[in-house]
Amino acid sequence: DPAIIVLVSHGDLCLLGRQRVWPKGMHSTLAGFVEPGESLEEAVMREVYEESGVVVEAPAYHSSQPWPFPGSIMLGFHATARDTALNVDIEELETAAWFHRDQLLTSSENETFRLPRRGSIARRLVEEWLSGS
Repeated sequence: DPAIIVLVSHGDLCLLGRQRVWPKGMHSTLAGFVEPGESLEEAVMREVYEESGVVVEAPAYHSSQPWPFPGSIMLGFHATARDTALNVDIEELETAAWFHRDQLLTSSENETFRLPRRGSIARRLVEEWLSGS
């Protein structure tokens, strides 16, 4: 089952969400499954809007990674938000927020805030954005 994962940015801000079941403090990029008949780009726009209320433009493919749970492939994207207004679906996410590039670059990872594990596609999307590439 294909799934998308996306780093949404707006200038020097990026959107990260948090699910209740994740380890304490962990925040990540938004993700979701592609529905039958839907393009990958449509899935990016729909998932981001459903989970956060953010409208995105120009989803651009980045990379992929096999995802063992439930046996799918994660297709990574970058997308640009039209604005920073949030309307978080609390059934999908515990929280979502915009984080400034400088804040992420200087933040120590602990139980209050941490990024996804190293080697994950979510981490690669964030780190590439942080480096400005």
